[in-house]
Amino acid sequence: MIMISVTTLGFPRIGARRELKQALESFWKGDRDAAALQATAAGLRERHWRLAVAAGADSVPCNDFSLYDHVLDTAVLFDAIPASHRAAFEDDPLSGYFALARGLQDGRRDLRALEMTKWFDTNYHYLVPQFEPGQRFSLRADKPLAELAQARALGLDARPVLLGPVTLLKLGKRTDGGDPRELLDALLPAYAELLATLKAAGAQWVQIDEPALALDLDDADRAAYRRAFDALAEADSPQRLLATYFGALGDNAALAAQLPVEALHLDLVRAPQQLEAVLPLLPADRALSLGVVDGRNIWRADLDAALSLARRAGERARWLAPSCSLLHVPTDLELERKLPGPLKQWMAYAKQKIEELRLVAGALAGDAAAEGELAQAASARAARLASPLLRNAQVRKRLAAAEPAMTRRASAYPQRIALQQQRLKLPLFPTTTIGSFPQTAQVRQARAEHKAGRLDDAGYRAFLENETVQCLREQEALGIDVLVHGEFERNDMVEYFGEQLDGFAFTSHGWVQSYGSRCVKPPVLFGDVARPRPMTVEWSRFAQDHAAKPVKGMLTGPVTILQWSFVRDDQPRADSCRQIALALREEVLDLEAAGIAAIQIDEPALREGLPLRRADWPAYLAWAGESFRLAASGVGDATQIHTHMCYAEFNDIIDAVAALDADVISIETSRSRMELLDAFVRYRYPNGIGPGVYDIHSPRVPDEAEMRELLDKALDVLEPAQLWVNPDCGLKTRGWPEVRAALRAMVSAAQGLREAARAEA
Repeated sequence: MIMISVTTLGFPRIGARRELKQALESFWKGDRDAAALQATAAGLRERHWRLAVAAGADSVPCNDFSLYDHVLDTAVLFDAIPASHRAAFEDDPLSGYFALARGLQDGRRDLRALEMTKWFDTNYHYLVPQFEPGQRFSLRADKPLAELAQARALGLDARPVLLGPVTLLKLGKRTDGGDPRELLDALLPAYAELLATLKAAGAQWVQIDEPALALDLDDADRAAYRRAFDALAEADSPQRLLATYFGALGDNAALAAQLPVEALHLDLVRAPQQLEAVLPLLPADRALSLGVVDGRNIWRADLDAALSLARRAGERARWLAPSCSLLHVPTDLELERKLPGPLKQWMAYAKQKIEELRLVAGALAGDAAAEGELAQAASARAARLASPLLRNAQVRKRLAAAEPAMTRRASAYPQRIALQQQRLKLPLFPTTTIGSFPQTAQVRQARAEHKAGRLDDAGYRAFLENETVQCLREQEALGIDVLVHGEFERNDMVEYFGEQLDGFAFTSHGWVQSYGSRCVKPPVLFGDVARPRPMTVEWSRFAQDHAAKPVKGMLTGPVTILQWSFVRDDQPRADSCRQIALALREEVLDLEAAGIAAIQIDEPALREGLPLRRADWPAYLAWAGESFRLAASGVGDATQIHTHMCYAEFNDIIDAVAALDADVISIETSRSRMELLDAFVRYRYPNGIGPGVYDIHSPRVPDEAEMRELLDKALDVLEPAQLWVNPDCGLKTRGWPEVRAALRAMVSAAQGLREAARAEA
């Protein structure tokens, strides 16, 4: 009989009904003060802790909560605040914190937001810490101490969570281009001080997250880990749980097992085989936390497999836990009232995952009732895997019949672009936007009224037509060259398509955090994917009929639909992606037949899906690229294919990006000040490229001079004929006044480039 505790590494922050989102956006608008925002945050923490305990957790994490991003919290905790933002931070720490996250433009100051990118291979975005020459670190311990005190006052066994020092430095950048790891010795005393402070405040355990241990590490990384944890072992510290997740430790297993900590967490969902590899490497006094339910997906776990792993770990096992933080799943399945019965029975949100862990712990302890429930869970899992809802024979037949020729355009890019230019007649440095325009309160209200049945189909259609026409007129007045229809009929760039494809289901409360207050409700991809009818053709045709300039058809690509959904776990992800690609191929061909001359197939998640280990990259990039080309390559040479990617480092995969063979690619570069274009120095990208000159995730409005500076940097590595001018991403989250001002400046910057080119000719 094994006695084991249940815990989690972290819990969703935003609230089951997005309470944090609403509080944040109200605060940013000035409708709520700081005290009210902090009260909402404290209430959510208490609610979530109590929910976890009620579901079966014996202990809870604290300091995993954040008002925006936990990586930003850690940088601020150790005073890694850029000099440009320090005055704002000292005037008002909360305002300064949000200036780092969102930028600040208040008449006195014009502060840019920190660069933002993906958290490992998830759809969560973190803010990249910025380290300066001579960087010094000191401790600002208010947040972890306050949250520990709150949990202890509620009588809870709480374990503070810290992002570890090596991962923090690896995620950050130095403004002088140096190696952030060189700052480790300066950082460690602040970590040691924090550990001592937490112990003095009553913490028995502290969780130190080092997900970078799942990456390919070099000798300098390994030396940094040894130096860091040797130093922390000498601190007056609570007992330390070293948490690794998102994959196998692999060749880092011996390193992780030997670091001087009291316990080690293993992700046994993505890498169940690593338990056998790690057990012989552990010192005799080392305990384990076993990540045996999936912290990143919503399917009920294979509890028999979890039980087997726990028994194999034996007396080493101190905790049962999810594979990683539950940040990546919704809060509570009980709130779902509209899911089909079978589907709901197959799913588990954060609360239900803790209940699953409790069952496994009960079975380990010899609880007969728990063992009976495990048997029922196994039967339900088997029923799902055998369900006819998962399979469509026609889809599988079409996929089997797909040929390599379907993934290649008829002609090479030079021949295509000549025909496209004859058709589109675009100027040098053409301007466009990425797709969406502001989803105003009126748009959201009309959608809600229609959904509730208070606005009939004809009234809603008339409203959307008016919004679309007005959006086109705005773009024409601004002088944009290739227009978009604004996407007012769409709720979300993935959900909109999933709603119209077979094989997907939708939740009412399946919200997860993407970044800050931005929340998404991922579709549930549970079965084979097919397109019953056209999805975007009607609106694209309507828009083109009401515009003199070309209007892009707008689609979300197969890899992004896959990555931003909760994906079935009963077949390879590559197979699901190819099914989506075939469905999108039909849509692309229908758009072309409707006279749409430019079609954008967005793939912002291409880099996100890249496996953490380089050895696994070629296989992923092969099927991901094939899926994009399968969707895009059926069109004629005169039809221009665009794609868009954002918040990702492209340097390592530039060959694969080029292999997509899109006629135009637009990418996010403004937050990094065109740093991402370094990839194009080594690799002379042959096709059109639009490096974003306007950060749409910040409320600040850049002026023409700032955009012109970025475009001039782009021309250092791109040919004039390649360069498109566009924002970083879609504009749905912004308001019309700032959009007009920013796009007016963007168009002026492009016109200035054209004038300069004419003068040089």
